[in-house]
Order: sequence, then structure tokens, then C-alpha cells
Amino acid sequence: MAATPVPSEPRLVPIPVLGARHEAVKRLRALARDPRARAEASCCVLEGPRVIGAALARGASVVDVYFGDGARPAFGPLVADLTRSGARLHDLKEGVLEKVGTTRTPQPVIAVAHWAPRVGIDALADLREGLRDGCTLVAVDVTDPGNLGTIVRSAEAAGAAAVVIAGDAVDVSNPKAVRASAGGLFGVPIVVVHDAAAAIDALRGASIRCFGAVARGGTPPAALPLARGAAVAVGSEARGLDAGIVGRLDGTVTIPMVGAAESLNVAMAATILCFEAARQRADTAAADTAEVDIAGASAGASAGASVGASVGARRPGDPA
Repeated sequence: MAATPVPSEPRLVPIPVLGARHEAVKRLRALARDPRARAEASCCVLEGPRVIGAALARGASVVDVYFGDGARPAFGPLVADLTRSGARLHDLKEGVLEKVGTTRTPQPVIAVAHWAPRVGIDALADLREGLRDGCTLVAVDVTDPGNLGTIVRSAEAAGAAAVVIAGDAVDVSNPKAVRASAGGLFGVPIVVVHDAAAAIDALRGASIRCFGAVARGGTPPAALPLARGAAVAVGSEARGLDAGIVGRLDGTVTIPMVGAAESLNVAMAATILCFEAARQRADTAAADTAEVDIAGASAGASAGASVGASVGARRPGDPA
């Protein structure tokens, strides 16, 4: 009688570990450092598990993920989410991540996602209806990537209609800007218009009221109609808004300050203005709801009175 064959154990296929000379690693390094490479590939680089998770939560298309030496087991839930999303996972040899990442202390995981901003005046025209339903933030000549990313993060959190990045601004796909946006890059429409004056003119041409943040002499934010159909422009960290831009606006806005500070950080000012617009939208929505409730109650009372009058009015000869 022939012996029953003993099933062999499945052979484990080793996961390839990529070195610094691998073509995929060279491409990752280029994407992390060269804005032209990112623009040509319509990609951005996500550094760190939190940013990657935030991007996935907003439906971002993450295509490649690179784990530092031995780091993959520490990110079980993230690995599961990435696997379900269809992303390709790679492991790097020791020391490679330090040569690729842009942070002083390299993040243990880096990803590449398909993403590119809308570009040009035509892109603003395509968003016209959405812009009329909310407040648009216009960042003019903002050169610090951390500030620009924070502006995007605040705009998304406050429900802004869009962020327009205008003038001589830093590349919004800069990895530091992406990190500072905390995933907001994937949650709010972003339009890049290199001519700031043309951007303001296009917004006003679409019946969007445009206001600019200035250090002094402007109207307090609460006194301006920012809830819908409005745009607020903030200027560069060093100079603020150029006089040529201010001259194109419908008005200026100044955030009241009590202390001796000359002005606020541009990202902080943008955050305050975004949330003032959000407060106004919430107040308008609450007022609209109250009006509907009052109208409904009045209609109900009128109907009740009519029924009561009809019942109370008996014709002669009707039974009591």
C-alpha cells in the first residue's frame, strides 16, 4: 500500500527590500524634492502615518507606500487600510529612508498619492456655483510651506468653498505643506492662479465679493458678509497684500487686536477669518430654520382657527 503523501508547508516568499539605488526609490526621492517631478506625475508625497491615514480617510488615491527598515509591523491597521485601497507596499533597507525623507527626523513611512491642484482662471470658472455657496480663501504670495499647509487645513476645517493659491507662492504639493495640511489637501478644492490680480478679477466677475486682510484700517470681520458668495485674501508673511491687489478689492478686513503686536501670522489670520465665515453661515442657517419653524407654527395656528370656526358655526336646525 502506497504511503499517503505528507503535504508540504507553504513556502514563504520573501518581501523584496529596496535599496537606495532602486529605481522606485530614486523616483520617490525626486518626487520629495522636485516640484517639477511632482507636477509631471500629478503626485504628492505624504510623510508619516497620520498624514497617510488622513489622506485615505478623504478618499485619496495612494499608489505606493514605503516603510523604513523593520517598520511595517508597527502599523498593522494602516497596512490593512492601505492593502484594501490597492496601494503597493514596499520595504526599504536600513538607512534609505533618511536619504529620501525631507524631515530632520525621518518618518517611518512615506507614501506617494495621485493629486494635483486645479490650475488657472478656467478652473475658477468651473467652481463658480460652489464658490457662491461659501467663502473662498485666497492666499497671495505665501512662501512658507508650513503656513500654506496650515491655511489649507483651516480652510477645510471651517468648510471653505475653496482655497486659491495666487502669485509667487510656494508649491502647495511641497511635502512640508502637505504635512501641515493634515490631509486637508484632499478635502477642499485648491486652485493655483499665478496672476493674483487676475484671480481677484475673475472672482469679482463671478459675483464673488472680495475682501483683503490688512493690519489696520479695515472693517472688523463680524461686520462683513462672509457667509456666502465672498472671498478673503491674505498676503505674504513679510509684506501683506500688495497695493495693486488691495485696489481691486470690494473692501478690507482687519482683525481687532488688543496687544502691541503689529499683525498676526498669516496662517493664524486666515484661520480666524475662515471660522468667522463659518460662524456667519451657521447663524444664517439657524435663522432660516427659525423662520421656517415660525411660519409652520403660524400656518398650523391659522388652520386650527379655521377648523374651530367651522365647527362652532352651526346652521339653524342643526342638532346641538
